[in-house]
Amino acid sequence: MSSAEATTSSGHTGSGRADASPAQNPEAARLRALLEPAVQANRLYLEDVSIIAGSHRVVHVVVDLPQEETGGVNLDVIADISKVLSDVLDNDPNDDGRPYDLEVSSPGVGRPLTEPRHWHRARGRMVKVNVIQGENVTGRLQSVDDSGVTIVPEIAVKKGMKPKQGEPVKLPFDRIRTGKVEIEFSHLDEAGLEPEHNGPSEEA
Repeated sequence: MSSAEATTSSGHTGSGRADASPAQNPEAARLRALLEPAVQANRLYLEDVSIIAGSHRVVHVVVDLPQEETGGVNLDVIADISKVLSDVLDNDPNDDGRPYDLEVSSPGVGRPLTEPRHWHRARGRMVKVNVIQGENVTGRLQSVDDSGVTIVPEIAVKKGMKPKQGEPVKLPFDRIRTGKVEIEFSHLDEAGLEPEHNGPSEEA
């Protein structure tokens, strides 16, 4: 059953109490190792596994498309991978029978761009970059390579006029303090992207 857009939850009950577990703990790491082969077999990337305390433990899994693809993980894909991961957890040889809920979601547009693969996934989108020892840049992410990113800046113009594009700027990763995708609707078609397909989750 779906609890939110691009998020699917399912409940599993057993005996015993739910356990308060921080996001990065041995059990979360164990479940990541257990679930990752199934995620990769379905041509997805396992972004994160966390365990949240409650009346039932919540196993929260974040999946994304491979870095070479643009767009986002749609609801049908989330529903399909949720069933697959639920089966894997049900057959976990090391499960102790305690109750849990499984939640599967995709990263939100608001996810900070902190890893090279995040930048790859944002190709074609408008991004805002906070630069170390230089002027901050807002523009369209043109390309990504091993050393950094190339951005085509958008120059502010009078309201109602089409934004002007500056000359491409190459920013090495070691000069990028922070980066994020700017939500937009007017230029997605030009970039070959569809709106609302990056999932609403802001958690990863």
